[in-house]
Formats: sequence, C-alpha cells, structure tokens
Amino acid sequence: MEAGTELNKESEKSTSMDSHLQWSQWQLLDSILPTGGFAHSFGLEAAIQTRIVSGPEDLRTFVIHVLENTGSLLLPFVYSATLSPNLETWHKLDRTLDAMLTNEVGRKASIAQGSALIRVAAAVFSEIPSLKSMRDTSLGSGVVSFHHAPIFGLICGLLGLDSRTSQRAYLFITTRDVISAATRLNLVGPMGAAVLQHQIVLLAEAILEKWMDRNAEEACQTIPLLDTVQGCHGYLFSRMFCS
Repeated sequence: MEAGTELNKESEKSTSMDSHLQWSQWQLLDSILPTGGFAHSFGLEAAIQTRIVSGPEDLRTFVIHVLENTGSLLLPFVYSATLSPNLETWHKLDRTLDAMLTNEVGRKASIAQGSALIRVAAAVFSEIPSLKSMRDTSLGSGVVSFHHAPIFGLICGLLGLDSRTSQRAYLFITTRDVISAATRLNLVGPMGAAVLQHQIVLLAEAILEKWMDRNAEEACQTIPLLDTVQGCHGYLFSRMFCS
C-alpha cells in the first residue's frame, strides 16, 4: 500500500514537471517575451523602399523566400544546438555562424536578438540554472557573439523540445515576426496578416521537411538577393526597424 502511494507521488511529481516545462515551451514562442524580435523586419523595410515588395502578393513571396533562407542557413544551427545543449557545442556553432554571415546588417540583428533572448531566458526560466551559468561564463569572454539561431536551439534543448519541434518553432517565430513587420509597415492589415500566416503554413512545413535535421556544416544561403537587400537597410534615409 505504501509502495503504491510512493509511486503515485512520483508519477504526480513527474507529470507536474512535464506540465511546467510545457508552459515554458509555450512562453518561449510567445510574442510577449521581450527578446527584441519586433525591432527587425528581416530586410522587408528595405525591400519595400526599393520596390521589390509593393503589395500583398509580393509580401507572400518575400515571406516564403525568408523562410527558405532561414531553413537552409539557420535551421542547421537550431538543430545542432537542440541535440547538444551545452556550452562547448553552443560556442562552436556561434563561431561558425558568425563566420558565415556576410551581411553586416543581418549579422548585427542576429547578435542583438540572440543576446536579448539568452538574457531574458536566463531570468525567466529559473528552473534551468545552467542557462544563467552559461551566459555568465560567456559574457566578456570574447569567444562568443551570441547569435540568435544557436541560442534558440540551446534553449529549446534545455526546455525539452525535440529537434523537429524546435526547428518548426524557429520557422514559426520567423514567419510571425516578418508578417508583424509587414503590418506595422502598412503593407497588410491585421486580418490580412492573420490570414496570410495561416495560408503559409503548408509551405512552411514543406520548407521544414526540405531543410530539417542538417548539421551546421551543411548550412547554405539559397536566396542571396534577400541578403543583399537586407544589407541596404543601413542606407535607407528613414527607417522604422533596426534591420
């Protein structure tokens, strides 16, 4: 009888821990988490001012291209970091990505978002003390730039997300942030933005299937025009976003 009671207590404790982790996983994807993603348009603002994007149809194409680039270039870093969420792997992935990002605007945006994400995550997800210790160890060390994709994968791994879900989640937040930027740039209304986000799901899933589960050594740039356009952001006469 006592053994059964103890087993029930252990089961309830395990269920409680799993439930708590799931709340944390959802919070990681919540737009209310102050990671600075909404300060960036992923090159959309520059694309609008250079007339590459001028309406909803162009926006749809732009979002798909951003997701394609994200899948080919950044998902490998999310995947690798999720599989091995430790300090050594994170630092190695961060250095590799830093060497691959040739667009200075995009590079600075990645560092800004990554730095904000790990700072917020270390404070919010206090049930994972290794997050804070890894951040504290890395600050001022000069060996890590705090790029966003590896940090996102690192946090996903520590929060118990499997690699497929973490990669899908990264595409989700990318879609969310680009379409949010389009709304604030008056390219599409709130209802149109919601409809577009829902319609693009099947294409996003296809991009995930195409690029998922690749190692960082396989990362590549598939839509170089986006890289060029985003690099022009710093030359805009007036701008709302940081990138």
